[in-house]
Amino acid sequence: MPAEQRTAATGADGWSTLELVSAVPDTAKVRRWAECVLADLVEDDLVDVLLVLTELASNVFDHARFPARLKLRRSAEPCVVSIVAEDASPVMPRMQPSTPDSVRSRGLVIVNQLSEQWGVVRRPAGKSVWAVMPCATVS
Repeated sequence: MPAEQRTAATGADGWSTLELVSAVPDTAKVRRWAECVLADLVEDDLVDVLLVLTELASNVFDHARFPARLKLRRSAEPCVVSIVAEDASPVMPRMQPSTPDSVRSRGLVIVNQLSEQWGVVRRPAGKSVWAVMPCATVS
C-alpha cells in the first residue's frame, strides 16, 4: 500500500484502522479497505456504509489536517457498523444547506440520512466524526 495510507490489523478492541498520512485523496482505496473489513455485510447495507464512509473520508481529504485515520467496527448482535474519522483539525464540521443543484456540501446531509446516529467529538488534538449504522450479515 502506498505511503499515503497504511492499514493496521484489527485491534483487540475490534476496530480496524486505516491511517491517512497525506492529503492526496483516494476514496477508492478507502472503499476497498472497508469492503475487506465488512465483507460479510449484505450488499444494501454495505453500499450504505461505503457511502457514509466515503463522505466522511472526503471531508477529511478536503478539510482536515494530517495525519488522520479512519476506523471501522462491526458488532455482531445486533449487527451495527461504527465508523470514525479522526483528524488533527480543530474546525468542527457543520451540515450545509443544499439544493438539488448543489455540487458540494451534501456530505453530512447524506451521513445524517443514512446513519442511525452521528456526531462530532472534540479531542485535544482535533476531532472525531462518527456514525453508527444498523446492518445485516450474509448467512
